Amino acid sequence: MYIPHHYKNENLEEVKAFIRQNSFGILVNQLDGTPWATHIPLELETNAEGKDVLVGHIAKANPQWKSFKDKATVLCIFNGPHAYISSSWYKEEEVPTWDYIAVHVYGKLSTLTEAATMEALHRLVDNYERQSKNPVSLQRMSPKTLRQVKGVVGFQIEISSIQAAYKLSQTRTEDHPQILAELKQQEDAGSHAIATQISKISKAKE
Repeated sequence: MYIPHHYKNENLEEVKAFIRQNSFGILVNQLDGTPWATHIPLELETNAEGKDVLVGHIAKANPQWKSFKDKATVLCIFNGPHAYISSSWYKEEEVPTWDYIAVHVYGKLSTLTEAATMEALHRLVDNYERQSKNPVSLQRMSPKTLRQVKGVVGFQIEISSIQAAYKLSQTRTEDHPQILAELKQQEDAGSHAIATQISKISKAKE
């Protein structure tokens, strides 16, 4: 991913936290010579060797899994908030732009056994059900229901590199007060989230 120097985030712990908070990502690889992408939860975990990995699964009905070769390199994309930035908010004439947060993760993919896939599904469900009023648990589901695991392919991606773009008007610090005021007046959640991120940058420089 092309990232101008001003917008590159190399704070690995902050980026990892972003991935955990925005774990519904996009898995990208090649299928018969054509780019193929699937939107799925990709959970950031640590494997037995202490290495960072992404764990996920896709349906066997999805042909993407047929291109999974042992240790094949794949790309995972995680999107955060984004917002249009009007240059009318600047003190000097300039073209409009877009602020956003996005993370690209590259790694080697290997498929999981059925048992390991089931363990990953237990962790996934337990993690998100903690926020439910009436949480469900795979441990309390019938063997008939759990046989659905046979219809998915579990995988693990050993992370080789992480690229993080945090474009937050870093080159327009003199315009931050007006940018923040305008973003906060917008009705979309993305503008408000970007305003929060820009505020963090402004406070860090005070």
